Amino acid sequence: MRAADHLDSDKIKLNLRTKRVGRNIIIFKSTASTNDIAAEYSKNEENDGLAIFAEHQTTGRGRAGTKWYSSRGDSILVSVVLTQCRCSGELLSLACAVAAAEAIGQQAKVKWPNDIILNGKKVAGILLESRTDNGRTSYIIGMGINCHQKRNRFPVELQATATSIDIESGSVCDRISLAKRVLTSMDHWLKAAERAGKKVTDRWQQLSTQLGHRVTLVFNGRKFVGNCIGIDPEKGLIVQLDSGGTRFFDAVHTAIAK
Repeated sequence: MRAADHLDSDKIKLNLRTKRVGRNIIIFKSTASTNDIAAEYSKNEENDGLAIFAEHQTTGRGRAGTKWYSSRGDSILVSVVLTQCRCSGELLSLACAVAAAEAIGQQAKVKWPNDIILNGKKVAGILLESRTDNGRTSYIIGMGINCHQKRNRFPVELQATATSIDIESGSVCDRISLAKRVLTSMDHWLKAAERAGKKVTDRWQQLSTQLGHRVTLVFNGRKFVGNCIGIDPEKGLIVQLDSGGTRFFDAVHTAIAK
């Protein structure tokens, strides 16, 4: 980890003009999972917008229980607590993907349901979880962005499909600046999701790697093949099936076939 690249809450907060996301920030040198810590903080409604960063995770996870690999200081590892979210989980997931892609820049694209793609390879992932306390639903948005990884630092099975910002840009990513952009972008797109869902879905479709292309999906153990024709903010991916008809696929029960 580069000394100037060390995550510090005061440095991240400097000139950060968000109204909600990142108003309060906690940074851990190491933790099991930022999402697990965020889940505990979500029990208090006043923690809406809290951002929890870590330099390292020992049991970071992705979607469907997969492991998230990251060496100390190589990534942005952050979870945001939302205790007062006024939009659906599906729309929130789309908004977070758009926010991450725009923060990363460099032609970043979104791959439904939770991947951010650079030059055809995965550079970031999002894990959206929810919990209910006393009848109130909170969301925890976990995000991992590969920043400083070298190709040979990824596990062998991921080297053909994973990448980092440093690899794709040919320069050294400034993680502090990226952390600020992530919080600012999430703040902006959360507001958009709560006010005008169409703005989110329109932007998602502009950034999508799948819109207008053939996809193979696994839904509750069954495989479906067809053309992706859109996204619905409540029902998920819209696919014109080869077998006939149009079907919606929600993110909770669906995976993209490898």
